[in-house]
Amino acid sequence: MHNIAIIPGDGTGPEVVAEGLKVLEAVSKIYNFEYKTKIFDCGGDRYLLTKETITDAELEELKTFDAIYLGAIGHPDVKPGILEKGILLKTRFALDQYINLRPVALYNKDFCPLKDKTEEDVDFVVVRENSEGLYKGMGEFQNKDTADEVAIQTSYNTRKGIERCIRYAFEFTRKRNKRKKLTLCGKTNVLTYAFDLWQRVFDKVAIEYPDITTDYAHVDATTMWFVKNPEWFDVIVTDNMFGDIITDLGAMVQGGMGIAAGGNINPTGVSMFEPIGGSAPKYTGKNVINPLAAICALSMMLETLKEEKAAGAIEAAVINIVKTKLKSLGAGKMGYSTSEIGDMVVDNLK
Repeated sequence: MHNIAIIPGDGTGPEVVAEGLKVLEAVSKIYNFEYKTKIFDCGGDRYLLTKETITDAELEELKTFDAIYLGAIGHPDVKPGILEKGILLKTRFALDQYINLRPVALYNKDFCPLKDKTEEDVDFVVVRENSEGLYKGMGEFQNKDTADEVAIQTSYNTRKGIERCIRYAFEFTRKRNKRKKLTLCGKTNVLTYAFDLWQRVFDKVAIEYPDITTDYAHVDATTMWFVKNPEWFDVIVTDNMFGDIITDLGAMVQGGMGIAAGGNINPTGVSMFEPIGGSAPKYTGKNVINPLAAICALSMMLETLKEEKAAGAIEAAVINIVKTKLKSLGAGKMGYSTSEIGDMVVDNLK
């Protein structure tokens, strides 16, 4: 029995989660596993009523679940940063979800914005450190609201935090068993403290993985090569900020936010899975948002829960639909409604 927490969240989040749960119900019957869910109403609407984001009691309860399925966080009537820090970051830190895992796979070359690139050229994974760096929230204002004001934001990197992320990336590269190449993405020529430490730890851990080819790329060069030569990459490991940036570019290379899913991973605890495109409030209630990113996140969740056959079936269904049915991956341009695409995934499972 899998015990799954559901956070539908804001905007189109509840719509895409509903389609994911539709697929979950169908695939559980086909592959004969049981699950139960509980909904947590964390999000903008509740915050506007109660000024609560996520409570300590809710975080403690979330630790008792096997996984968390998240729709989206972000409300147009709530100042940016409140929900993101108060729900997303707070949950990641409290549950020690120290890996952000972002597969970047192209399922239909017609949806790739890059010239002459095929499905074989865009197939890599970004392993992003998810609990330290600039997102730790450390810093201060000096002389605030004066002409001499200074804003200081600290990138906090520990050897233990870096090593567990890098070690996860090496293990993942070995298990993925494709090109067996791991690239460290950083900025060693400018961020000479943080990425000196990253590079030293990377080089030390690499000795234990002689079967993995390693290399290094500055983050600016990485963005260039995502566009020019995405086929060079297999697995990339990087810090919190750079990971946040390059995964959005990765989403565009694979066809758009409508297909981009991610996992916030605690390898020995509770992980959280989500579409990475945000709440898209302008599409709320119109039944036009693409639910495939949320459905792909569901597939990632099931793989983590050791339901590999069910996860593979969902991915195969999504690939078939993207290759043969959709006009676009963009909201309102797919040729089908949100709920119709959810139904199509279910039909493809059968």
